[in-house]
Amino acid sequence: QVQLVESGGGLVQAGGSLRLSCAASGRTFSGYTMAWFRQAPGKEREFVGRIIWSLSSTDYADSVKGRFTISRDNAKNTVYLQMNSLKPDDTAVYYCAATAGIYTWRVPNQYTYWGQGTQVTVSS
Repeated sequence: QVQLVESGGGLVQAGGSLRLSCAASGRTFSGYTMAWFRQAPGKEREFVGRIIWSLSSTDYADSVKGRFTISRDNAKNTVYLQMNSLKPDDTAVYYCAATAGIYTWRVPNQYTYWGQGTQVTVSS
């Protein structure tokens, strides 16, 4: 059974940085696409970025491009979301998601597995 566990959220001032982690377990993820989504109160869940595990190729939403970086550590079976130059608009619950296969999907319902989410709050 695939399990995704996020950690690393918290409260940070605008301009600060946080690194989120997504510990993945249950199988080998070399053939998976991993993604980060976020959901602010009253808003729909939105795509943040994704990484193809085997290729380490990444793709980002325009709103975070140049500020956020996704990476993965094979040995730890963990995906990271490094967030720099944070803005109050980045405040949301951040979710890790996974789906088998190599895809460019940015839509939440295309991802099969989800973590429980971690809260990120950016104060102005």
